[in-house]
Amino acid sequence: MTATSHSEPDHAAFVLAVLEWFDQREQRLDPEGVDAAFDLLASERRRQFLSVMTTHEEALTLPDVAEEVAVRETGEPVTELSAECVADVYISLYHDHLPRLVDAGLVAYDQERDLVRPAAVREH
Repeated sequence: MTATSHSEPDHAAFVLAVLEWFDQREQRLDPEGVDAAFDLLASERRRQFLSVMTTHEEALTLPDVAEEVAVRETGEPVTELSAECVADVYISLYHDHLPRLVDAGLVAYDQERDLVRPAAVREH
């Protein structure tokens, strides 16, 4: 058995809590929709991206999002991050994670301005 940051009982408790939440819903959820949601949440980087967006609740430049995701992933202050580290996160967000989140309707992206916003937030 290998050591992990989360114990098996924590995983089991989480899974059971999610299943209980499903059972308590009056309306049955579409299994394909549930699978798609879990697929989106399967990536730690996407979860960090969504967390950044919900924390700020406003439009941010993608470079700012990448910087904050890098800070959260590394635990290092922004002043200690290398430009290469932030660039790697930016490229990953731009080419992989951002398109998935846009397609899911969770964020909106203005490519011309390199601006990302939570889908529920509209610019004035």
